[in-house]
Amino acid sequence: MAARNTTMSSRGTLWLRRCARNIAAALIFVGLAATACASASTLDASGLDAGYRAMYNLQFDAAHAVFADWQRNHPDDPLAAVSDAAAYLFSEFNRLHILELEFFTDDKNFEGRNELQPDPAVRQRFFTQLERAQQIIAARLARNAGDKDALFARVLALGLRGDYEALIEKKNMAGLSDIKQGRSIAQQLLTLCPDCNDAYLAVGVENYLLSLKPAPVRWFLHMTGAQTDKETGLANLRRVADNGHYLQPYARLLLAVAALRDHDTGSARALLSGLAQEFPANSLYTRELAKLK
Repeated sequence: MAARNTTMSSRGTLWLRRCARNIAAALIFVGLAATACASASTLDASGLDAGYRAMYNLQFDAAHAVFADWQRNHPDDPLAAVSDAAAYLFSEFNRLHILELEFFTDDKNFEGRNELQPDPAVRQRFFTQLERAQQIIAARLARNAGDKDALFARVLALGLRGDYEALIEKKNMAGLSDIKQGRSIAQQLLTLCPDCNDAYLAVGVENYLLSLKPAPVRWFLHMTGAQTDKETGLANLRRVADNGHYLQPYARLLLAVAALRDHDTGSARALLSGLAQEFPANSLYTRELAKLK
């Protein structure tokens, strides 16, 4: 009986690790996803928006310049440091060639990827910016536990750290833990601010991606506190896609992934066409579109 329990525990751990990898693979597009369909991105050409636009176009030096300038002029805004961390993370993902959509739609491709060789300098800058953001977040929340901007920055920081842990450092369980914590804080924020639409993304990602697992895996994940309802996930992604701001592009990219997983190549093609038009300097979308043609 003890041997059987040990075997079941090992299988459960393996299932959880696979789920953590899948979540992390999807989250890597948080800084690279762009708007699709007919509506335009809500990002403009000023402030932090300009940095995100540069990042979506894979123009990372320009993005860092915008975020650094914002930090100098707004030292109490944690989103500047979090955004700069995102630019470091996604430049590393781009360098390592792990942004292709096959990592979303084909689990075997993701699990069979080559060993990654992270850049130590990028890693240091990434975690330095996250630590800077966490210090600002903690100070602001100490003054006001309901600080919406600080809570949102914490959600983003946890998602980014989870990405690095799971994808680059292969600390899959730690990555999943950060993602679950981010979802919990997002729900706290949404209680205070139901119209903070970007926060719905954390809830949507966890529910949708984990819902793709077999029933025994979903049961095991429920035991760890994870949420695995597909329709809840898709509904939240659509809300961000329709009404979000910084994360609106990401939600639309995930909806394109959902279309591919459902073998709806027509919808996926339309979404990727929008990505390529919106961010012409990002060759990723053009390459992925060519694969569908």
